[in-house]
Parts: sequence; C-alpha cells; structure tokens
Amino acid sequence: MSRTRRGTVGMAAAQTLGSGRIPRVPFTKEMKDEYTILAPIMAPIHFAFIKNIFTNAGYRVELLDNCGQNVVEEGLKYVHNDTCYPALLVIGQMLDALRSGKYDLSKTALLMSQTGGGCRASNYIFLLRRALKKAGFDEIPVISFNLSGLEKNSGFRLTLPLIYQMLAGLVYGDGLMALSNQVKPYEREKGAAASLVEAWIARITGQFNRKKGYSMKEMGDNFSRMAADFDAVPRDHVPKVKVGIVGEIYVKYASLGNNNLEDFLASQDCEVMVPGLLDFMLYTLDGKVENHKLYGGGGADARIRAAIGKYIMRMQDVMINAIAAYPDFVPPSRFSHTKSLAEGVIGAGCQMGEGWLLTAEMVELVEKGYGNIVCTQPFGCLPNHICGKGMIRKIRETEPSANIVPIDYDPSATRVNQENRIKLMLAVARENMDKGQGTPKKQKPGDSVPGRLDRSDPRRRWWSRLPSHA
Repeated sequence: MSRTRRGTVGMAAAQTLGSGRIPRVPFTKEMKDEYTILAPIMAPIHFAFIKNIFTNAGYRVELLDNCGQNVVEEGLKYVHNDTCYPALLVIGQMLDALRSGKYDLSKTALLMSQTGGGCRASNYIFLLRRALKKAGFDEIPVISFNLSGLEKNSGFRLTLPLIYQMLAGLVYGDGLMALSNQVKPYEREKGAAASLVEAWIARITGQFNRKKGYSMKEMGDNFSRMAADFDAVPRDHVPKVKVGIVGEIYVKYASLGNNNLEDFLASQDCEVMVPGLLDFMLYTLDGKVENHKLYGGGGADARIRAAIGKYIMRMQDVMINAIAAYPDFVPPSRFSHTKSLAEGVIGAGCQMGEGWLLTAEMVELVEKGYGNIVCTQPFGCLPNHICGKGMIRKIRETEPSANIVPIDYDPSATRVNQENRIKLMLAVARENMDKGQGTPKKQKPGDSVPGRLDRSDPRRRWWSRLPSHA
C-alpha cells in the first residue's frame, strides 16, 4: 500500500483523542512481517532482551540510539517544554529517526510504553500522535505497549509465552546489570564485563527461541553459571567511591535522559549501583494490592496481582540466591525487603510516579554501602520532587551517612552544572572514605551499616528483617 493511500486509510480510521482529531493508525496483522518497529531504549541490557524476544516472535524491532541536540530540538518543536522531559526526549528521538532517511516510512511503525496510572507517561501516546500529525507523519502507526488493555492492535499481541519470556528477561537483566556494575570498575582487562553481558544475552536469547530458559530450574542453572563467570573475571580490588543512582524511571536508566551519567561516574573512578527494573514492575502490581487494603474494593484484581507478584518474586529469589553465593558480590534486595524499608518513612499509598519505591531505594542503597546517591529527576516531575528530593531530609534523620544530591534534567539544564554538583557530592564521599567514615566495601541485605541507627533504637521500629519467598 502506498504511503498516500495508507495515510488516507489511517485518517479514515482516526479516533477522537482529547480535543481535536488525532489520527490513530492501527498496526494490522499484514504489517507485522514487513514493518520495522522503532522503539526508544531505556535500560540497555533489559531492552536488548526485549528486542530479541520480539525478534524471535517475528517482529522487526529496532532500538533507537540516536542522541544529541537534534533530538532535543525535535522534541521542543512538537512537545511543550513544560511537558514531562522524558516524553520530550523519546518523541524527539522518534521524529529525528523518521527524518534521518534510514527508514522506509511506508513500512515503519513506532512503539511506546504506556503505564495507565496517574503519571503523565499515560499521555505519551497521545502526545506522540499529536506530534506526528504536526510533523506530517500522521500515517505512521503507533503501538501502545501496555498491560492495562488501554489500546489493542491486531498485528501486535502479547501472548502468554511472550509475557513469560519478558518477565524472565527483566530478571536476567537485573542480574546482569548488578554483576556487570560490580565487576566493570575493577576488571584488569577493560571490556571483559561488557563481553560477558553480550555473551549471556545471546545465550539466553537462544534458549528463549527454543522455549527454554524461563522455568525456575533453568533460571537457577543460568544464574549460577552467570555469577561464576563474572566472579572468574580477574579484578583489582582498589578502593572506589560507591555511588547509587535512583530517580524517575527513564532518566534513571537512559543515557539520553541523564547525560550519560553512568559513564561520567565511571570517569570519576566510581563504582555504580542502579536498583533493578524488576522492582518497578512489582511496585506497580503491589499498588492495587495496597489500594485494596487501604480503601477496599477491587478484591479480585488485588488477589490476581498479588499472585502474579509472588510468582515474580520467586524468580527474583532465584537470581538473588545465585549472586549471594559469591561473597564479593552484593545481590539485589528482595522486593519485600525494599518495601519494608519505606515503613515509617513514607506511606505505601504514595503511588504516583515512582512513589514510595523511590524513597525505599535510597534507604536500600545506604544499607548496601552505596550511600552516595544521585537522585535523577525531570525538572517538572512533581512525584519525583516529593518522593525523591522531598524525602532526603527524612532519610538523613534515620540514615546519617546518606550523601544525596538531587539533579534536575530538562532542556535548559546544562551538563556542566549537573556534573559540578555531582562532583561536590563525590568530594564529600571521598573525604568520608579517607576518614574511614564510609560504609564497608560490601554489604548484604539485612546487614547493619556504620552510621545507621541500631535496630533496637525506638526510631527504627519500622525495621524488619529480610524476608524470603523461596
């Protein structure tokens, strides 16, 4: 079908979204075999799994890695500068890709996630379609990637095997990210950790293609071998400043959103820890369960989500236990433990954006020995300013060793200013390390950390020991 003809059909299929007529071009079964689907990249390891899973399922998915000022300029042209910064970036990235000349626009579609919650991310699809119309690309199909039933396309279906594989991919991504981040700063042969990551992504993708690799036993075997491979990498254990990264989910993981924050911290001779993506999925599932407890209603939905959450936490346990078998590595915390750290600090009913999870992750990082924290936040993200920046004082009351710097990201924020503020935080971290006031080299969930209040202290009544779901 020609671009003009398909554009006419797309306009005929347009639906009213908000105010005005915004075209919604469906992604049909006939498009699946021929169309290239462009998707923004966020967490590189996790999204590599997702891309490969979709490729195995017959989709042609390409992750966008174009960056630079052109992306920001494209976003500013078609998205209001008061809109969520991640939306501006990913929409700008997609428009920049469509203008690049690399793709046949008559056989190109766009894929974007949609949360369905109170966050402005729920409006990304509408904002993208409006931007496409203004830019003259309104015949491009936009696929909403969501688990809330917000939109459906006959040519893009999330089957049960795909969902199983994506869940497993998130768990594998968390494990590989945790192991790689703890090996990379100390490796004697530069690139060894990155090579292992690529090898394991290819190995597990091959298993997925054979309908293997996502049972509990298979995941246990894979994680045991994976941890052994990373432990075998020759390393020099020289003291380094340990830095945690938290914040709004996109700027937390995406180098485009945080100005290559992880690379900058590596250049400052730091070891970086980033809490896993799986916890965010568990947090979204847990939200309905907590709402049922707090307000009643939705009992059936809450029970289903609780059951799914328990199954995912079993997968998480498999990964944690394999990594914890090696004393040099700090395994990710169980979700239930992370959630317990928020008790007495912030309520579980705080669920807009990253909500209570953002606060809990900062407490968790201090507990693990990564109390030097960069809290990344889009300038206009209200939930982040409340649950991130707004909770720093409260965290410091119970976690005196916390050294947290909030960093705003938006089109007008300069990279130099951001990096200078981070350098000030690192200067304090190095001073504390030289004085022996830093946290121990490796901490495991549940261990005490110097500078923290003792468990028996009445101000720590919210403490609970690490639970197990094994």
